[in-house]
Amino acid sequence: MKKLKRSNFLEGAFIATFCIIITKIIGIIYVIPFYKIIGEQGGTLYGYAYNIYNVFLIISSAGIPLAISKLTSEYNTLNMHAKKARMYHIATKAIMVFSILSFLICFIFAPQLSNLIIGELEGGNTLKDVTLVIRLISFALLVVPFLSIERGYLQGHRYIKEPSISQVIEQIVRIAIIIIGSYLCVHIFKLPIQYAVGISVLGACIGGLATLIYLKIVTRKNKKEIGFGIEYKTTKKEDKEIIQKIIFYSIPFIIISLANTLYASTDMILMIKTLPKLGFSAADTEFISSVFTTWGIKFNTIITSIPNGLIISLIPNMVKDYTEKNMEAVNSNFNKCLKIILLIIAPLAIFLSGMSSSLWNVFYGANTYGPMIIKYSLIVTILDCLYIVNNSLLQSLNKPKVIYISVILGILINLGLDIPLMNLFHALNLPAYYGAITATLIGTAFSNIVSIIYLKRKMKFNYTETIKSIPRFIVSLIILLVMLFIFNKILPIDNPNRLVAIINLVISGIFCGGIYLLINFKQIKVLLPEKILKKLKISN
Repeated sequence: MKKLKRSNFLEGAFIATFCIIITKIIGIIYVIPFYKIIGEQGGTLYGYAYNIYNVFLIISSAGIPLAISKLTSEYNTLNMHAKKARMYHIATKAIMVFSILSFLICFIFAPQLSNLIIGELEGGNTLKDVTLVIRLISFALLVVPFLSIERGYLQGHRYIKEPSISQVIEQIVRIAIIIIGSYLCVHIFKLPIQYAVGISVLGACIGGLATLIYLKIVTRKNKKEIGFGIEYKTTKKEDKEIIQKIIFYSIPFIIISLANTLYASTDMILMIKTLPKLGFSAADTEFISSVFTTWGIKFNTIITSIPNGLIISLIPNMVKDYTEKNMEAVNSNFNKCLKIILLIIAPLAIFLSGMSSSLWNVFYGANTYGPMIIKYSLIVTILDCLYIVNNSLLQSLNKPKVIYISVILGILINLGLDIPLMNLFHALNLPAYYGAITATLIGTAFSNIVSIIYLKRKMKFNYTETIKSIPRFIVSLIILLVMLFIFNKILPIDNPNRLVAIINLVISGIFCGGIYLLINFKQIKVLLPEKILKKLKISN
């Protein structure tokens, strides 16, 4: 095992983003065989289990890795190594308590949770089936939350590579269990689909175990570098202070993560209750909700993996600069994030949206609803990325109240507009489910506006560096849209054949991506870390 090496902001962001993208790509590719094995109804059942699991996972551990990362960076900067060691010990105990409680609640109240999801909906999955998969996935809550401690502690020392690799390991093991387990269940043992889905959701627990073993090996072999083995003697007052800081730092991250899940869960529940009243069958309603919460959102996660990679590196670096009162560096790094959203994330989202038919056909086969939903939702993901970066920056600057206000405002707007907009879109003879996406767009936009205005007025942030990139972005965006229009005219975009869809994506991707990079090469090059540029033999 090699010695750990610290990463600067751009290098760490690149490593984290690369590993997250690999993880998400693997998480999409496995869908092709898995979806064939379990079908639409099994896919919907799988989505029910994961949405409930995500809520409990957020309660038990979300926010912890980033909070631990932030606190570790803070104690390192201030040379408080004894407090840092004590913090790790306290956080591990706290996670154990939350993990066990979350498991018990999820397992015991699975029937009630099932009823909350599908209610009186008939013709699809039964309450018994949903209860089974929720109980099976709840076992992951006994393992996965502990990963947050290990990853956060390493990231706080600016060791980004190993925690990022651990995500890839977790995904590979989980998907191996999903594919092998579901195939054996359906094709070898001839068991019902709900059992195949049950085995598949157990993959989260087994993947978590394998990853935890890897991270424990990494930390044991690098004890000195991460401060393990330090004798810490802290008073009760200091322990209380540490606990308060962990809670104080975790809550905003939990709210951010919970808000993302609540957007999806709210849309799912309200669509299930509203769409049948607008003439949709039970099967179509379940399928549409599963596109929103499970299958369609997988494409969105490829895009959101970029800001998620950024914040893994952003937070410890921001905390270090903010602790040292270096606001110029904080402002500069934030502008780099905004430019990445503008020059990389937005064009990627627009390209995938423009090729939504081919994209859906490659992974799931021909379908009416799937491409229509992801075409719109992929555009909304641009605002999701800004939302992630904005809130993570505010947390790094110890501004949780602004996070609470912006997030709660966004959720309430989404909740209030979901049903009215679905009815409005239906009345206008437009897809009713577009109303739910529009509600999310409006809610997320309001959250971002609150954050951006606060940073400008109260923190004196300067966006000049980002604003200078806008004219070039607009020109290249127009060129991209023209290319997409041409490809949609000359290529058989709606062809249900999977091979044809792959060829369409490859051809359009090479041409659109190549021309876009050519136009924006100098701007994008600045956003890459020096080590990567040297390896690619590109000079600054």
